[in-house]
Amino acid sequence: MAEVSVSENPPGAYNKDRLHSLNSMQYHAQIYVTLRPSVLDPAGAAVESGLGQLGHGGVSGVRIGKYIELDLTAADEAEAQTKVDQMCDQLLTNPVIENYRFDLTPVA
Repeated sequence: MAEVSVSENPPGAYNKDRLHSLNSMQYHAQIYVTLRPSVLDPAGAAVESGLGQLGHGGVSGVRIGKYIELDLTAADEAEAQTKVDQMCDQLLTNPVIENYRFDLTPVA
């Protein structure tokens, strides 16, 4: 019995995914997540206390956060920013208690 290959797109047909990948760029995102200023930070307080006990006086306002790196594909920088915003709002941060900012760099 001969094997039959089934393609979603017949030869010569418009392939939206392939066209998107040809017109896309790769971006590297560096995401910084911090607690909102109004949220207590017990980890930051513990680190501040520990630094004082180790003789590092004059340290105050210690806040602990998260740092996330990821690569993504997008048609342009505006689309990349929108995608990272959505990722942050939906999964990477807790918008109720955390703020975030990010840097995008095109990957050559």
